[in-house]
Amino acid sequence: MSSSGRQPADATAEVVTLCRRLRLKYFREQVGDVVLTARAQRWDPAEAMRVLLLAEAEGRDRSTTELRRRRAHLPSGKTFEAWSEGRSSIPAKTQRALRSLEWVSRAENLVVAGPAGTGKSHLLEAIGHSAVDRQMTVAWFSVEDLGAIVRRHRVDDSVSKAFAQLATTSLVLVDDIGLLPISADAAEGLYRLIDAMYERRSVALSSNLHPSGFDQLMDKTIASALVDRLMHHAHVIVTEGESVRLADATSGKGVVPLG
Repeated sequence: MSSSGRQPADATAEVVTLCRRLRLKYFREQVGDVVLTARAQRWDPAEAMRVLLLAEAEGRDRSTTELRRRRAHLPSGKTFEAWSEGRSSIPAKTQRALRSLEWVSRAENLVVAGPAGTGKSHLLEAIGHSAVDRQMTVAWFSVEDLGAIVRRHRVDDSVSKAFAQLATTSLVLVDDIGLLPISADAAEGLYRLIDAMYERRSVALSSNLHPSGFDQLMDKTIASALVDRLMHHAHVIVTEGESVRLADATSGKGVVPLG
């Protein structure tokens, strides 16, 4: 029994109760084990507090990161862990520079253009996951998603406000431009995004077409204004070669073999 007459178990229970009141979730989860360890190893009380507060801080960081990941709406969970540097036509030095994300800190853009199956979407999503892991805010869209934003906010004339809000995101990723015809609303949405983000935040696009060919997809006036802003501070990466997906399929790597 302690000098105050209180049993250690009673004190621990009260700490747990206070943690619930103060919303110290990760502190509360660890307090029982840490108290036992501190008693057994004769820790200084300050060390026990340090360990518990560190557990709370790290837990909150993990929770924030996972919340940002959910809000990003990254589509399939493809990260750099599954990325094969040697199978990409992008030079290894360039790949490493993209993975550093220094270009995002400079509010520069990225365009990855090339044939289907050459790793464009995988690269963009892996960059997105890496940015989330580094405490950046990320958002993933198709070009038609941007068109839907235009239509939804046109009703109350809040389109500009919606894209201004989107431009507070550290990195916006737009996938598969040119794969399907682009509607007028989608073209407007893409332009509004690029304009809102210009010299403030970073946009990364994947496209079957080089940006110089965007006038084949949309009104030439919009295409010209869009590409002018997009390319002013942009890294343009052109992928080449055969489809990685098709190569995996023909070699039997695309599926788990049947019994």
